[in-house]
Amino acid sequence: MLKATITVIGGGTGTSVVLSGLKQTRKCKLNAIVVVSDSGGSTGRLRDEFGFLPVGDLRQCLVALADGEFQEEVRDVLLYRFNKGNGLTGHNLGNLILTALEDLHQTPGKAIETAGRIFRIDGNVYPITERNVNLVIEYKNGLVKIGESNLDDPNLGGQKITAIKLSPRASLYKKAAKAIHEADLIVLGPGDLYGSLLPNTLVRGFKSTLRQSKARFIYIVNLMTHYSQTHGMSASDHIREVTRYCGRKPDSVIINTKPIPSAVLTHYASQKEFPV
Repeated sequence: MLKATITVIGGGTGTSVVLSGLKQTRKCKLNAIVVVSDSGGSTGRLRDEFGFLPVGDLRQCLVALADGEFQEEVRDVLLYRFNKGNGLTGHNLGNLILTALEDLHQTPGKAIETAGRIFRIDGNVYPITERNVNLVIEYKNGLVKIGESNLDDPNLGGQKITAIKLSPRASLYKKAAKAIHEADLIVLGPGDLYGSLLPNTLVRGFKSTLRQSKARFIYIVNLMTHYSQTHGMSASDHIREVTRYCGRKPDSVIINTKPIPSAVLTHYASQKEFPV
């Protein structure tokens, strides 16, 4: 029996969790299409120094799809973070390996494919574009910020985001386009709406490819709002933004309806974040 092809689009922890869950079924072929506008942490430092694509979100998807006899060891290697060493403190070993592969291959897509073969992942991981881009964020009060890391600035908390753009303009990676075109199911999210999900839609060719796809399109809504991104936004607000940026309304939406433990709610409330 032919396996269904599922293409998961996003970035960060949310996408890797979805991939980890789907992988357990063994009944589907998995593709991950990953945002490349990250500019913070170890990824941001390597990006600034080498000028390559940010690799942190790509690494997390490789970890999620690691398979075979040594998958736990692969996870340990890719997730290892240095806590000492001049220039190494804070860096993630997986990020360094992917940066080295980008330097060897000169094309980000080929570097990620090579990593997939080395670590024997069960699926494919593709960048949304091979162009090195920055996220441009526009706020209702007229403020404009450049760099994805600004989305986590608590000083901007509560400010309504009116638009995001990429600079410079970029085109959809051909193999990512193929993964969308050939999918039976496309899953967007969960993840930071303006940081991990919607930036994928900004590359040229994404909207038209998604609209032409015959795959069922599913959007997974986050459990909680994000103070510096989606403060006060309802589930319907999230869906409207997804529809606006994707150029296509989700066929299905997954949203939590179960009670959230009070300890978790208290923790998030301390950061001005609340259930969607």
